[in-house]
Amino acid sequence: MFLELAEKSVNSRCIEQNPLCTMLKNISETTPINLDLFPVSGKPVELSFTGDQISSDGGLLLLREVENQLGLIDRISACITDNRDQRYIDHTIKEMLIQRVFQIAAGYEDGNDCDDLRDDMILKTCAGRLPQSGHELASQPTMSRLENSVGYKDLYRIGEQLLDTFIESYPDEPEVIIVDCDDTNNNTYGQQELSLFNNYYHDYCYMPLHIYEGLSGKLITTILKPGRRNKQSDVAALLKKIIGHIREEWSNTMIIVRGDSHFASADFMEWCEGEYNTSFITGLSGNSKLHKLADVTIKSAKREFKQYGKPVKRYHSFWYQAGSWAKPQKVVVKVEVSDMGTNIRYIVTDLVHFRTRDLYEKGYCARGAMELRIKEHKLYLKSDRSSCNSFAANQFRLFLHSMAYVLLHTFQKETLQGTEFANATFKTIQNKIIKTAAWVKELKTKIKIELPRCCPTKAVQTNCLEMFSIMRV
Repeated sequence: MFLELAEKSVNSRCIEQNPLCTMLKNISETTPINLDLFPVSGKPVELSFTGDQISSDGGLLLLREVENQLGLIDRISACITDNRDQRYIDHTIKEMLIQRVFQIAAGYEDGNDCDDLRDDMILKTCAGRLPQSGHELASQPTMSRLENSVGYKDLYRIGEQLLDTFIESYPDEPEVIIVDCDDTNNNTYGQQELSLFNNYYHDYCYMPLHIYEGLSGKLITTILKPGRRNKQSDVAALLKKIIGHIREEWSNTMIIVRGDSHFASADFMEWCEGEYNTSFITGLSGNSKLHKLADVTIKSAKREFKQYGKPVKRYHSFWYQAGSWAKPQKVVVKVEVSDMGTNIRYIVTDLVHFRTRDLYEKGYCARGAMELRIKEHKLYLKSDRSSCNSFAANQFRLFLHSMAYVLLHTFQKETLQGTEFANATFKTIQNKIIKTAAWVKELKTKIKIELPRCCPTKAVQTNCLEMFSIMRV
C-alpha cells in the first residue's frame, strides 16, 4: 500500500489530470492544509506549506553573479526576435531565459515547473524583479510560447553566441585546444519532427551532437540532429564552420579534432591538409585489410599471452589509405590479449611526430572524459527532455540546457577553484550549494536574504560572495 502511494506521489503530474485531484489541488492553493506528523516527546507535530518567504534554491544567487560576469543570457536574449506587441508584454525575453535556465541549473528541467516556481523569491531576484512586490515570473504556457517562437535564424545566432562565449572564456589565445565531438541519444515519446527509429538504441530518438574542448571541459556547442548517425560529409561541413569561426580569433592556436570512428571523414582529412595548425585524431573501424597490416602485432601478442598467461598490450603504427582518402594516413593499432579474448582497436591521425603509445593512450583515450561531460549535460541537467513537437523548439531547448551547463561549469572551474567542489559533479553542486534554503524579505530600503546558520557549505559560499563583491568594484 505504501509503495502504491509513493508511486502516485511521484507521478503527480499524471494524477492531476483527474478532475477530483485538480479540485483538491486548487483548494490547497487557496486554503492552507495542516498535516499531522509523528509526535515528538509526546507533542503532536503539525506541518503546512505556508512558508511563502522561503526559497529552497538560495545558491542560485551565486550563479546569478557568474552570469553577471559572463553576460551570456544577456547576449543570447538579443539573438531572439521578439514579435510580440510590446505594449502588452509582462515578461521580457531576458527574464524568461533567466527563469528557465536557472530552473534547469537547479534541477527543474521541465517547463511545467514554471507554474510552481513563478513566485519563488530567489528566482524573481535573479530575474531582476523585486521578490515580494514584483510581478510573478512567466507561467508554463508563456514559456512554451517562447520555445515555439524561436526561428532557425535565431537559433543560428544563439549557436554563434555560445561559440563566442567559449572563445571569450580564454584571457589569451591558447597554444592548443582539442575539439572533442560525440553524439548521444535523446529518446522521444511523441510525434516530434525528425524523430527517427535508431537500431542501435532500439527506440525513436534524436541524436544531438555535443562538442566540448577536451582539455578544459568547456562547452563549444550542441547541435540537435535527427535520430540517425550523421553523414561524414555533414560532420566535416559543421567542423569546418566551427574551426573557421575559431580561427578568426585565434590565428596561431593548434586545433586538434578528436572523435570516434564516425568522425573519420575523408572530406575533413583533406581539408585539414591545407589548413594551418589543424589536425585530427579519430577512431577507425577495423576491416580485413587493416587486420592484415597489423597481423604481425596481433600474432605476436597472442603468442606472448599463450606463453606467459599474462595480459598483453601491444601498439604498432603503419600507413594506410582507404578508397575514399586522398592520401595515406598514419594508423595506430592497439592489440590487447587476455582471458577475455583479443581486443583490436584502430585510430587514424595526421600527428605523425608523436610516439605510437602516446598517440593512443594520451591522445585518443583521453576523450573518455567526454562521456562524463555528456553525463553532466544529460543526466544532471536533463538535456534529453525533447518534449516539443517542433524540431526548432527542441533545438532551442537543447541550447537552454547548454546555457545552464556553461554557467555551472564556469562556476565550478573558476569560482569554486581550490575547493572540494572544483571537480565535483553538477549533482553534488546542486545538492550542496544551490539547494540552500533562503529566507527573503523585501524592506523599504533593501532586500534582506538570510541563509541557514547550520549550512555545511557556509564557508565556501561566503568566500564566493566576497570574491564577487570584489569583482563588482
